[in-house]
Amino acid sequence: MKSNKIYWVIAIILGVVFGTQQWQMMSVPAVDVKAAQSMNQQGALLLDVREPEEYKAVHAVNAQLIPLGQLGDRLKEIETYKDKPVVVICRSGNRSAKAVSMLQGAGYTNVNNVSGGTNAWEKAGLETIKM
Repeated sequence: MKSNKIYWVIAIILGVVFGTQQWQMMSVPAVDVKAAQSMNQQGALLLDVREPEEYKAVHAVNAQLIPLGQLGDRLKEIETYKDKPVVVICRSGNRSAKAVSMLQGAGYTNVNNVSGGTNAWEKAGLETIKM
């Protein structure tokens, strides 16, 4: 009987943790790849938060690379965009959603996640660079 209680407690804790992560992902403002491309063409920063190897394999034209793990330490590089549009892209939209939350926490006022990431960008036939 005691082990059943432990399983219930673990299940509740995991539910809260995963539910909170899902809610955070849902609360991140997002745009589709065509809107992101249009915003970039109009002057928005297109920020790629993948790893350098992923970026070299394929990335959207005009995307600036700052890996998610380095973003907090490299905010000075993009501080001119603090009150300007920023669209954040990764492979599928998960890391970029985390980056959007980080940027919002750092005071960036107009930040959007690119839904579907580079996968969706390529699938839509938008211009990419492969190194």
